[in-house]
Amino acid sequence: MKQFCAHKSELLRVLDLPQLPLHNNAAETDVREYVTRRKISGGTRHENGRRARDTFTGLKKTCRKLALSFWQYLLSRITGDETVPYLPDVIRARATAPAPT
Repeated sequence: MKQFCAHKSELLRVLDLPQLPLHNNAAETDVREYVTRRKISGGTRHENGRRARDTFTGLKKTCRKLALSFWQYLLSRITGDETVPYLPDVIRARATAPAPT
């Protein structure tokens, strides 16, 4: 009981910010792909390979969460046609958009 009282403000934060999840399942799911790939392939041989894998996996997951095509995003960046907006711009726009009712 003392632990709950000591952390009362943190535990009740969700009442002030209902957009906060009550669990960390999304974070656990994000990490799961890394773990599975590492178990299958045994990891990467070089730091640059790990960095590239992590970068592309992060981009893929971010595109998925934003309902954007990862392949279209990559093609847009490679060709420079900017048909797919930059991910930080999409995230900022969605963060400032009013919540659906």
